Amino acid sequence: MATFTIAPDFSSPMSKQPRVLTAQFGDGYQQRVGDGINIAPEEWSLRFSTRTPAERDAILAFLEARNGVESFDWTSPRGTVGKFICPTWSYTPDNAATNTVTATFRQVFGS
Repeated sequence: MATFTIAPDFSSPMSKQPRVLTAQFGDGYQQRVGDGINIAPEEWSLRFSTRTPAERDAILAFLEARNGVESFDWTSPRGTVGKFICPTWSYTPDNAATNTVTATFRQVFGS
């Protein structure tokens, strides 16, 4: 399995949205339970600022080779080691010498 090793900007935020099953009863009573065993995968909004064209191309080539389908190993800034996919990414030329790449890494469980 491939490993993504390029460090993102320090200020890349992480979010979680747990999957929860809810039963709503007529009297206003509500019950909630987690949907499965891995209910809160991490999702990272990564930014790779002021990267050279070579760095930009390395990041984009890695992501395009997997096309949001194939998972890869990655260690998050929080220290989470796991499998992730990248369902979306983009890049912006800053000037003639640098570029900014943004990407969403979503934790997955399984292959």
